[in-house]
Amino acid sequence: MKKKPNKLLKHFKQYGALYFFLIPGLILVAIFNYAPMAGIVIAFKNYDIFAGRTPVESIIKSEWVGFAHFKTLFSNSDFTRAFRNTLIISTYKIVFLFPIPIILAIMITDIKALWYKKVIQTILYLPHFLSWIVVTALFLQILGPYGVINNWLKNLNIIEQSIAFFGNNDIFRGLVVISAGWKEVGWNAIIYIAAITGINPQLYEAAKIDGASKMQQVIYITIPSIANTIIMLFILRIGAILDAGFDQIFNMYSYVVYDKGDILSTLVYRSGIGDQNYSFATAVGLFNSVVALVMVLGGNYLSRKIFKKGLW
Repeated sequence: MKKKPNKLLKHFKQYGALYFFLIPGLILVAIFNYAPMAGIVIAFKNYDIFAGRTPVESIIKSEWVGFAHFKTLFSNSDFTRAFRNTLIISTYKIVFLFPIPIILAIMITDIKALWYKKVIQTILYLPHFLSWIVVTALFLQILGPYGVINNWLKNLNIIEQSIAFFGNNDIFRGLVVISAGWKEVGWNAIIYIAAITGINPQLYEAAKIDGASKMQQVIYITIPSIANTIIMLFILRIGAILDAGFDQIFNMYSYVVYDKGDILSTLVYRSGIGDQNYSFATAVGLFNSVVALVMVLGGNYLSRKIFKKGLW
């Protein structure tokens, strides 16, 4: 009886050279992504930075306390507030900002004049390359106590005292969403533009012959054709629901708006760097990561059940 060739061995013989090129990337991933995961053990210890001569030795010699920091975590009022704020701000960003790049991409790809399309794209992409420090400074010039908006309202005798946009708990979350949208929606539209560009033009031509309007073409051709891209990005965004934007919040908030603006990542920063409570900060970070993993898996599961499509 003739022995069947090993498919795996045949595959490696055919594509072995390509796997060789993966080695440098795998080494970098192992060093910078997987090796640091050993530090998770700090969440289960009373980490003392001075317990050893090196960081590794300090981790080993620090006292093991098990889930003590997680018990403190869930009974901590600051954590409860930060967790609530993180969910609310992230949900606002998903509800109000996630659809905008899709709409922008559809509108941009429909522009016929090439020079005008390039100008619009450049204007929309530019804010992405500004740091949150610069963006915050720009918004302060507009919405600060002596900014354009407050001066304009005073000149019209609408207000007597400046409105504290950055120091008002009722306004702060809306300001976070608006500034995030101004900075990122144009850049986020790039992936959708690429997906729309890949749609077969003959589909639109056939639709025009059948008398389909522009809106009907979008609903029955464009959206279904880029559905996989939308679902993939939505699942990834759901997985990052506990990432409300550390750089943005850290540069925009102050102790005045902690009640509505303090999020998990800023709590980790204050606890770990400010208070040097590294174990508690690591416990918060680990909780964040576990929730993100569960959200990605759950989102992918629901997507496959409802839409028959998913990341895997």
